[in-house]
Amino acid sequence: MLSRASPVPSESGLYAWTFGEPPGQVPVSGCVEIAGRSLLYIGVAPSRVNSRRTLRDRLLTHYAGNAAGSTLRLTLGCLLGLPLVRKGSRLTFGTDGEQALSSWMGERAFVSWVVHPRPWEIESQLVAMHQPPLNIEGNGHAFTPRLREIRAAARARARMAELEHP
Repeated sequence: MLSRASPVPSESGLYAWTFGEPPGQVPVSGCVEIAGRSLLYIGVAPSRVNSRRTLRDRLLTHYAGNAAGSTLRLTLGCLLGLPLVRKGSRLTFGTDGEQALSSWMGERAFVSWVVHPRPWEIESQLVAMHQPPLNIEGNGHAFTPRLREIRAAARARARMAELEHP
């Protein structure tokens, strides 16, 4: 996915992240199973009509970007206990944490995609139907409130650390 000859198209569409070994807190009971892996996150690129983001752009951000640009990375890092740090005006896991997260994902995360001309029109329906536990918006999964708490606590710790060590 990271090479110039990436199989991920520079088109709009939907993607699904599956995990053979998710973070321990994530409930996988009832999740869609694909090739022995649990469907934990659904996303789209672009997310709105006037965006130029493509599947390739978005998946690269999720896989090798940082927590500030990827809600999936933010969620996974928080679940893995990586500390958030301020980098400019944004929160990330810092260079070492982001590299550790990319390595963790490389060993455990799998992504599938499908090209679709207007993916933003069906994302909410797919999330509501499948309730992947790492999606937050529009998700009725029982884990969603806990996930919100975990992310909020990680942000609060980062703010406290910044106040203690400006």
